[in-house]
Formats: sequence, C-alpha cells, structure tokens
Amino acid sequence: MTFTIGVDLGGTKTAAGLVRADGSVTFRVTAATPAASGPEAVLATIVDLASTVIDSAPGAVIAGCGIGAAGVIDPVSRTVRAATDSLPGWAGTLLGDEIERRIGLPVATVNDVHAHALGEAIHGAGNGERTVLVVAAGTGIGGALVIDGALQSGRHGAAGHYGHIPAEEAAGITCSCGRVGHLEAIASGPAILAAYLRRGGASAADTQAVFARADEGDALAAEVIAIAATAMGRAIGGLINSLDPDLVIVGGGLASAGARWWDTVVAAARGESMDLLTGCRIVQPTLGADSAIVGAASLVSAA
Repeated sequence: MTFTIGVDLGGTKTAAGLVRADGSVTFRVTAATPAASGPEAVLATIVDLASTVIDSAPGAVIAGCGIGAAGVIDPVSRTVRAATDSLPGWAGTLLGDEIERRIGLPVATVNDVHAHALGEAIHGAGNGERTVLVVAAGTGIGGALVIDGALQSGRHGAAGHYGHIPAEEAAGITCSCGRVGHLEAIASGPAILAAYLRRGGASAADTQAVFARADEGDALAAEVIAIAATAMGRAIGGLINSLDPDLVIVGGGLASAGARWWDTVVAAARGESMDLLTGCRIVQPTLGADSAIVGAASLVSAA
C-alpha cells in the first residue's frame, strides 16, 4: 500500500500524518510552530515531524509529502508569496524546494485553508459532489472552490479570500488587510468581540465570552452576533449566486459556536440566493482536525 505524508502548518501548531489513498489517517504527530524563531526553525519543525511520520511506517512506500501552510502559497514555485505577522519572515520562503531537499521526497504545497477545503471536498462532507464551495469562519474568513477534486487557486494562489468581500454591515470599519468595509471586519471571531466592546459591552476575554453572554440574555451580545452571522450568510448567498456549487461546507471555529450563529447564517444565505439556487445544501465539515492533513496529502495523490 502506498502512503502520503500530509502536513498542516499553522501559526501556532504544526501537525503531520500518514495518509492512505482513501483519506484515512493512520498516524499523527504535532508540535508547536516556532513562529517567533523564524523560517528556518519552522522548516526544521516540518522536517522533524515528516521524519517521525516516515519512521512510524518502516518499509512502507511513501509517494511524497503535501504541505498546507499559512500564507499565500504559489502552488507552482512552491514559494510563500505573502504571510501575516503570525509567521515573521515567512514570506519569500522556498517552502517546497527546502522540504523536498531535506526529506528526499516529492513535495507539493498549498495554503492551509485550501488544504482544509481539499480534504473536506474530496474525502469529507463534499465526497461525491462535483463543485464544492468551502468557507472557513473563525479568526479570519477564507475558503476555496474545488471542482472535480481540483483546487481553484487563482493566478497568484490567493483565491478564496472571502473575508475580503465588501459587506455593507462593515461600512467604515477597517479590515485586517488595511482596506475598509470588508466582511472579515464585521463577521470574524475577533470582529464580533471588537464590535461588542466598541458598542459598550462589558469587558470580555474573548469571542466565546460574547456568545456565552448572548445565551445568558445579553441583548447587545445577541445583536452583535446576529449582525455578524447575517453578514456571513449574505456573503455565502452571494457566492452561491456567483458560483452555483453543488454543496457549501461552512467550517471554522464559528461554525461550531451553536445554533444562534449557524441558523442565522443559513437563513441569510437562503434569503440572498436566487430562487433557482435556494436548494443548495449548506453543511458542516466532517473530518475535524484531520481535514488539512488529508487535503495536503491529496496534492501528492493528484500529481
């Protein structure tokens, strides 16, 4: 049996696994991402984890290693084209070349959210569907479109930045990208917390606390969440109108926040969709923490 290594590199944690062709993960290992120590330390962590995975299956045939990494990843040059401050110095890293040289296996690279999308589209909730739209809503908002198992990454590898779609609910609010009025500025997890505090809500440690207060009867917390979820749903409805997918998978931390957020998102998406498209299913992911590992591994299988 031939296996593939899948790596999920995030700003705080890196995970790797040994993946079968059917998408099942037979071995997993994780480590903290040494982001503050710079790109060389991050690369060394990937190599260490990949080596541990290889050692877990002596004698196994391993076709290669797929990496889903934070940042805008050029899938052809396998270079990090851009990155946020969560990985200082990461932009410009020759990710594919460096890891391939160090582990001696073919390496394919993609953005980490794109890897999540591939995993869910091919082996998760989207299995068997031709056109799958994946949206991840959490600290940021992103996603991908997968058609016939192939990621639509765009010319620069940056497709799927759905958080930077204009949203009227975000009018006048500066987004993390520096522009004003984007969806992420009103509908992401940090944006919900910021809106609650901006409008006079009592001090809250995190977004989870805002949801807890809404459940306890805090009207402002409930209103802020409803505005964010409505903006998120309207954006999804617009994407459904634009792309006509077979299925929409909505994941990320907010998708697991409960019915208050989920039901509002789905209702707003239905209300924004054209009549012909209101039947498009909107579902939650099924692979959990393995999705990016599985999706990254699929890059090697596809090659």
